[in-house]
Amino acid sequence: MAAETLVGYGGEGEGGDGAVGVEAAIQALNTIIQLHFEKILEKKRDVDTQKKELWRLFQLFFLFLAVVLAAQLGASPDRLQCRHCWAPIGLLSLAHLVFYVAVAQTLRCINGFKYQRRCHKLTLALATDRLKLLKLRFFSSSASAAAAAGAEPPPVLPSDFEIHYQEPPESYLGKFKRSWALHFGFLLCTFGFMVSASVVLLCF
Repeated sequence: MAAETLVGYGGEGEGGDGAVGVEAAIQALNTIIQLHFEKILEKKRDVDTQKKELWRLFQLFFLFLAVVLAAQLGASPDRLQCRHCWAPIGLLSLAHLVFYVAVAQTLRCINGFKYQRRCHKLTLALATDRLKLLKLRFFSSSASAAAAAGAEPPPVLPSDFEIHYQEPPESYLGKFKRSWALHFGFLLCTFGFMVSASVVLLCF
């Protein structure tokens, strides 16, 4: 990513070993910081959008449940027998399945966006620390005195400003996997309970 950032400088102040001038390195780090800050905001908006989509799914699903149950319970009592209820039971089971699959996929997207946002936060923090160290190194009182004496500031090596994409440790990823497994298990249990409840309510 840092290499892509440096392309725009056309090699100004760049040495044969890949070293660049202080200003070019600071500009590269500022560009990286700005990029990852925008990515963090973008992922936050994506998470908020998915949460709104999840809430919309809940609203549509419970509206559908209300319509189906109201239609079934409003039927003539002498016709409300168990053999007449298998069609709405099958419809409710299919609706539950579609709903829970959609919820599971939405939760998976939310976890994915949160993980990516965490990666961008770590990369942003690393770039910010590198920028602080670079400024402290080249703009301290001793460096300013050397520059005032006419000394040429040393070039900045690529290792001082190159920022690689950071990922959280395995424990953080394991937390997301455990959360996803818990949500998936909860959805499976809820699906079985709701189907059983539909049979009991409509048949008995």
